[in-house]
Amino acid sequence: METPLLEIIHAAGWPIWLLIATSVLGLALIIERFLSLRSKLVFPRRLPGQVLELLRQKNDSPEALLRLAGTSPLGRILAEVIVNRNESATFRLAAIEDVGKDVAHRLNRYLPALATIAVVAPLMGLFGTVVGMIEIFASYTPAGGDPSQLARGISIALYNTGFGIIIAIPALIFHRYFRSRVDHFLHQMEREANVLNHLLNRGAAQ
Repeated sequence: METPLLEIIHAAGWPIWLLIATSVLGLALIIERFLSLRSKLVFPRRLPGQVLELLRQKNDSPEALLRLAGTSPLGRILAEVIVNRNESATFRLAAIEDVGKDVAHRLNRYLPALATIAVVAPLMGLFGTVVGMIEIFASYTPAGGDPSQLARGISIALYNTGFGIIIAIPALIFHRYFRSRVDHFLHQMEREANVLNHLLNRGAAQ
């Protein structure tokens, strides 16, 4: 005996499997971004203070800076500021911007795929609707319509349309949420990099 979920999948026809695969992929991307974009991994709150302490103790050896760069995206940017502290202002800013672009690219990873799912899922649902309409028209013959085939065509059309919308809405919501979260992290990291850069400039001027 089929469970209610299996009955729905059976009634929705073969196009529903495309939507199921898309929903599984979307869920995997959402979980991965939730785990990867945690504050303690991207922007450790205590790290700027630890970097200042490292400079006070003059413990900014290449090995220490390499460890700092490996701690988090924020650590990578702050390490770049320190590495280029003796370079010209133009060179230092260009180096920091290059690292910032790479960090931004890594933080935005998989977000385009999530946006694609939000766009494609309703189109897949529309494709299922078309398949259902074909089933409906195929149910009509000169001798009369087949009620069971007509009902199946309606089920395919409605279920696929509904599933496409159900998948697209959370995908779009989480895409916007993760984008705003990444933008917030990048703004915070830019501010911390500027603060550290100004402190190093002030120290060099004294």
